[in-house]
Amino acid sequence: MQRIIKTVSLLFVGLLLYKQNFCQDTTGIGSTATLKQCVDIAIKNNLLVQQNDLTMQSNGVNKTQAMTNLLPSINANGSQGTNFGKSINPTTYAYINQQQSTGSYALTANLTLFSGLQLQNAIKQTQYAYDASKMDLQQQKDNITLNVLLAYLQILSSQDLLAISKQQAEVDLQQVNRLDLQNKEGALVLLSNLYDLKGQYAGDQANIVTAAGNLEAAKVSLFQLLNVPYKRDVQFEKMLLDVDAQGTQTSSDSIYQTALNILPSIKSVDLKIKAYQKSILVNQAQYYPTLSLYGSISSNYSNLATSTILGPITPFTSSDYVTVGGTNYNVVSQQQTSTSSKISFGDQFNNNRYTQFGLSLQVPILNYLRVRNNVKQARINLKNAEYVANSTRLVLQQNVELAYQNMIAAYGQYKSFVDQVAAYAESFRTTQIRFNEGVVNSDVYVIAKNNIDRANINLSQSKYIYILRAKVLDYYQGKLVL
Repeated sequence: MQRIIKTVSLLFVGLLLYKQNFCQDTTGIGSTATLKQCVDIAIKNNLLVQQNDLTMQSNGVNKTQAMTNLLPSINANGSQGTNFGKSINPTTYAYINQQQSTGSYALTANLTLFSGLQLQNAIKQTQYAYDASKMDLQQQKDNITLNVLLAYLQILSSQDLLAISKQQAEVDLQQVNRLDLQNKEGALVLLSNLYDLKGQYAGDQANIVTAAGNLEAAKVSLFQLLNVPYKRDVQFEKMLLDVDAQGTQTSSDSIYQTALNILPSIKSVDLKIKAYQKSILVNQAQYYPTLSLYGSISSNYSNLATSTILGPITPFTSSDYVTVGGTNYNVVSQQQTSTSSKISFGDQFNNNRYTQFGLSLQVPILNYLRVRNNVKQARINLKNAEYVANSTRLVLQQNVELAYQNMIAAYGQYKSFVDQVAAYAESFRTTQIRFNEGVVNSDVYVIAKNNIDRANINLSQSKYIYILRAKVLDYYQGKLVL
């Protein structure tokens, strides 16, 4: 029995651990999310940011390669093979007809001394391209930051609207309870007042449902930007939102001039123009001769290579003779023996070593007009980059002006709604007192209540709209703080 209980306990613990690991949070968001945390997650998970980062890394590799092109190139090569049939003996230089194993080995080096400054301009070109890709990456991060900020403010706005809807419903519920109590006690004069307020309260409940749905939709939109699974129970930290008119103290022209100096998108197009200017010089350098310093060391091997080893000298009496005074004498001569032995690989490698060095000059004369067409294409690319830069500045000026005007209008609306809320609040206060005393009917109360409710909603929405417009201008001025 104890063994069964122990087994069941272990299975239960294992199931809990499995469930805990399976349901582990992979969003990077805890129970409470902050704006900065959301921005960091969105930047980390955004596809465009990741692609721009890869582009920057690729341009960094190109820059490194352009710099290392100034170094000499050193290469080693070797070959080893077997020949069959008629060939030349590398030792005797005689024709032979037998199997032969040969090998050749070499180490070569080459250093470009002059190529029309092509290598130097290529380094500058890739450096500008790398810096431009860093600006593109930063611009994409800034775009994600603004989008997340907008979505985050939309959540805070939806939360405030939900709180306003609940507060409005609570006020109407108090009136419904008061009139219902009077009706039960027989003191209610007009029964229609009670049903008007019940209808108003039912509308408040519908508004709460709509506001709650809008809040969830705003949360889903934010999680889409974060590119993580949606978590319904996440709470969002409130931001310190100051509503003031500081943005109106700076002109749109001043904001535009500031944006020209700090925005990554402007720096990027300017750097790309410089890169294309260097591209023209790189292609024009191909008109010039290329002077290179080269050197090599090589050797070879053959299994047929042999060496002759001389032996001792010995007297030898031949069959030949000479006649002296009528007498024949045999001819005695000296004879030296010799033997043949194969030359080892190491000896051949050292004996056959061959070294050379010198200067190489390559003068381009006619290469299908490729260089001229490359220069033309580089000039076209430069002109296109200049068009893009001019268009980017024009769009920026228009966006700054539009954002400035939107901010001015949003602030004006906010101030108007502040005055409207104050006026309708006083109107509703007096109407509520008169309604409680039975001086006015429910229709007057409902109108006054709807006016203040609508004014509060408009004020809340206009506040966040103005804050967003001000944040956009802060971005253009480099003052955006999360």
